Amino acid sequence: MNGVQIRSAERALSVGTWLIVAGAMLYSVLTVTPLAAAHTPDEWDWTAPILPIVVDAAVVIVVRLDSVLARLGGHGGRWPVVLRWMTGGMTLALNVADSALKKDLVGVAVHAVAPLLLIVTSEAGLAYRSAITNALMAMQEREHAERAERERAAVERAEAAERRAREAREFDARMAREQREHEASLAREQSEREERVRREERERVEAAERAERAERERREREREQQRIEGERLEREAAARAERERREREAALLREQREQTERAERERAELLAAGPASGKQSEDRARKTVAAAYASGVPVRQAAELCGWSVGWVSSRYQELRDHAPALEGVGQ
Repeated sequence: MNGVQIRSAERALSVGTWLIVAGAMLYSVLTVTPLAAAHTPDEWDWTAPILPIVVDAAVVIVVRLDSVLARLGGHGGRWPVVLRWMTGGMTLALNVADSALKKDLVGVAVHAVAPLLLIVTSEAGLAYRSAITNALMAMQEREHAERAERERAAVERAEAAERRAREAREFDARMAREQREHEASLAREQSEREERVRREERERVEAAERAERAERERREREREQQRIEGERLEREAAARAERERREREAALLREQREQTERAERERAELLAAGPASGKQSEDRARKTVAAAYASGVPVRQAAELCGWSVGWVSSRYQELRDHAPALEGVGQ
């Protein structure tokens, strides 16, 4: 939004707020005056309108000063808030008092509309004006920043143009000086060119000889290094292969020893458990029978250890005897 639209919205807010204030004041005067007259001595009835006018004047002061402070971006502290809510509460109480005393709830609701609308409009108007003021300040700051940026860009363009002109003058002077120096050096270069050609030819021959000699020495060093490196790699490969073979053999022996020890421990645990108090599971019973068979335990004692029948244990012993040759052939 531009400044014109913001000012138009602010005018609409101001006009609407004052229309609501004027209507609420008029309605309040018409509503509160009979109540004040009913509670005032007859000879002072003419003072009845003074109370709503005083309260509504305070409302006008609050609305007007809040709009000015919001327009300036200031804050009056807590007392304006106290005055605003006190006047709003008084207006609401005076407007609904007559209906409340008569216990007329519909009248209370009807007479509360204008004061409540006035209170809410006052608070909302203050918030709207603060927001509009903040928006205007932000817009002014943005315009100021844009204007400063344009001025800075104009200054930079002027400085750039001046710098380009100065650089052009310096370039022309440098080119003239270089032209004179070039002309002066042409004669000197002409006399030095032949000497330089002869010197370069001599240096080229010497460089070629040095390069050939260096290349020959480099090839010899590379062949010697390759031979030494090959021998070192062969020794390392042989040592690594031997070390890996020994590690594999040691790991295999260690694994076999661990398997044997594990089987021995398991067999000893199964045999040390003693006669079974009940019939073991088939898998555990097979392990118990295998341990008893490996330890040379009789069939009857093995049957007591697993809790199964002698016939079942005899069948397992026969299976183990039948499989023993096959396992030995595999191991060999």
